[in-house]
Amino acid sequence: MARANRRIWGWYFFDWASQPYNTLLLTFIFAPYMKELLGSGTAAQTVWGYGVGAAGLIIALCAPLLGAVADKTGGRIGFIALFSVFYVAGALGLWWAIPGDFNLWFVMAAFALGLIGMEFATIFTNAMLPGLGSRKEIGRISGSGWGFGYLGGMVALIVMVTLFAENASGRTLIGIAPVLGLDPALREGTRAVGPFTALWYAVFMIPFFLFVRDVRPAVPVPVGTALRGAWPELKSTLAGLPANRSLLAYLLSSMFYRDALNGIYVFGGLYAAGVLGWSIIDVAIFGILGTITGATFAWAGGKADDRFGPKPVIVLCVIALALVTLGVIYISRDAVFGMPVMAESRLPDIAFYVMGGLIGAAGGALQSASRTMMVRQSDPEKITESFGLYALAGKATSFIAPLSIGVVTQITGSQQAGIVPLIGLFGLGLVLLVWVKPNGGPAQ
Repeated sequence: MARANRRIWGWYFFDWASQPYNTLLLTFIFAPYMKELLGSGTAAQTVWGYGVGAAGLIIALCAPLLGAVADKTGGRIGFIALFSVFYVAGALGLWWAIPGDFNLWFVMAAFALGLIGMEFATIFTNAMLPGLGSRKEIGRISGSGWGFGYLGGMVALIVMVTLFAENASGRTLIGIAPVLGLDPALREGTRAVGPFTALWYAVFMIPFFLFVRDVRPAVPVPVGTALRGAWPELKSTLAGLPANRSLLAYLLSSMFYRDALNGIYVFGGLYAAGVLGWSIIDVAIFGILGTITGATFAWAGGKADDRFGPKPVIVLCVIALALVTLGVIYISRDAVFGMPVMAESRLPDIAFYVMGGLIGAAGGALQSASRTMMVRQSDPEKITESFGLYALAGKATSFIAPLSIGVVTQITGSQQAGIVPLIGLFGLGLVLLVWVKPNGGPAQ
């Protein structure tokens, strides 16, 4: 029992270690900093959309093949170690986003490298979930893992905004200059988010590598042989998807609603910086609130998942997120839900904080339940390949949300109009859930 618990806790630590890439870089610290680098929220949202979309396309093309190879070789830990190097190298590269002296191509390439590393490593750690507990337990385990990850993101965010990330006056949230002698004039406190994220990951992945072990296939296949056989087998799996209507519907549904959710995460900080004029510190406080509700409801969602199954949790969360996104569009410095406000009013800020809390709550529960649902829909003999398909589903259209936001923002010149496509993506995901069987299995 003790060994099993260590394995589960080691697995949890991947979520704890990797979450800062989402929390600090993708959403709350580095993304708003891009607005300062480029001088315009609209320009930053456009560039961010194209860059994240391109990374998503690479992930979509490679993920299923990697999963098929790992199922044959059993080398999940080795793949996780390899892509951990990508994560760390990409995060470190963001230190060179120096105001007035940066190469935009280099910065976005570094960010994309780290993002690809995180997403690929996640495929292999997700595939370990079925081996951590019984069918009735994996909802709780998945929810606890997501909750633990959100908690890690919150702790990392608090450390960044209190000790490192500076506002326009060169002070952190607690009113001090960035620690370690970092120069506020060169935004070294904020730029330290890259090395900090890399170091956080490297330290907190130690429990994972100490306590988590591969469950190797009965007859492991050499990597070269697995690579040659992966594509034909993947084609066969894809050709067989129409015979399993539930799995196909779920992959398509999650493709759309996860793309929309990622759009919220990717552009939430930029949106607040550009539309409400928030500083990085303001956005970070918003992020802390979102991670608190995310951790709480990921855990609560895991409990609900065990009791009612993942499908009701997913449906409720997708509806909530679509409504919240609609609400966000009607929050600006001039008006809240159609009601004009004075320029000095705090009502827009309060309303956006509330929306952020709701996004965190619904998003945390949704991601946890989605991972459990994928286990229910999968062939146990091809679990890593299945999560490769899940990553493909999550990334095959992952360029749609960021690119559509980038295009609509560019055409309209409005950040508020730019996020309208997310509502349509949530709607498509909700409709497709009608054909998803709660316990999986081929169509009868």
